[in-house]
Amino acid sequence: MPASPIFEPDQPGRSPAPTVVVQTQPSGWRSWGFRLLAAALVISLFFNLGFYAAFHEYYSNTEPPIEKYHSGDKLATDKIVVLKMSGTIMPPFTERWLEQVKHAEEAEEVKGVLLAVDSPGGFVADSHQLYHRLKKLSEKKPVFVQMKRMAASGGYYIAMGAGPKARIFAEPTTWTGSIGVIIPRYDISKLAEKFGVESEPLKTGEFKDALSPFRPLSEGERKVWENILSQSFEQFVEVIDSNRDNLGTDQIKALATGQVYTAKDALASGLIDGIGFEDDALDALKQQLGLTKVRIVTYEHQTTLVDVLLGEARTRSASDPVRSLLESSVPRALYYCSWLPPLPE
Repeated sequence: MPASPIFEPDQPGRSPAPTVVVQTQPSGWRSWGFRLLAAALVISLFFNLGFYAAFHEYYSNTEPPIEKYHSGDKLATDKIVVLKMSGTIMPPFTERWLEQVKHAEEAEEVKGVLLAVDSPGGFVADSHQLYHRLKKLSEKKPVFVQMKRMAASGGYYIAMGAGPKARIFAEPTTWTGSIGVIIPRYDISKLAEKFGVESEPLKTGEFKDALSPFRPLSEGERKVWENILSQSFEQFVEVIDSNRDNLGTDQIKALATGQVYTAKDALASGLIDGIGFEDDALDALKQQLGLTKVRIVTYEHQTTLVDVLLGEARTRSASDPVRSLLESSVPRALYYCSWLPPLPE
């Protein structure tokens, strides 16, 4: 039997024995498994944060708007709130404005409200929701209106929520009026025919695909939508008639051509009460309230965790061409100073 090699420790005078270092690489499946596990952990954390935020928002009371100092006496107890309603009247702004109006109505230290409007209008339903809530507020506290760049169509509609006792001011360059209703519609039937595109929806009724852009509007469909427009228009006229004692129904209908009026023309026709800026409207409101020391404040809403988490999803949804096409085909009645519909949410 061959003798086994004998390993002796290093002796003086001898060269040290070579050292062999063996490095092992982790196997491929272990490396990818770790990465997948880390990715799953991050995704799980994201969704859990989202679920927690949604759970907290659902079971908690609605957060009140944040109060910001605007002007006036900082130490005064009595307050006037400047409610700023700027931009298109549509979600998610509608809900936040409704909450601000409700908060101003319930706050005992708030003695009066200045509604600052800078809007071309928006959805019929949203405009009426704001009008309804503002009417409740005006029954308890004085509400004045100050129009900025534009207070047209739905912007003028919500201004009527200040009530018949309100004073309405507009800046010298304000555009207002545009009293009327519009349902945007596009007829691309000739363009579709040119490119060989046909629309054949499966439907259960004659008017289920009314306002389809792929064919001309039929007489029956025109009558249906004219009835809808007529009712919305009559509601607009009634709202003005109920809140402008200086205007009769015939006078309002004569003005309700969809025309935009300058501040001078609006004053001459009785749509507004004076030309002035925000300070002028605030001075008039303070004088009516009999207040010499008052703090002027505004309301804002804080961005929630849900807004942050869902922001990217909303951006992707809004940029989705399929969703945009579907949104553009949804019929919407608008109190809006434009022939173009507002951008989808």
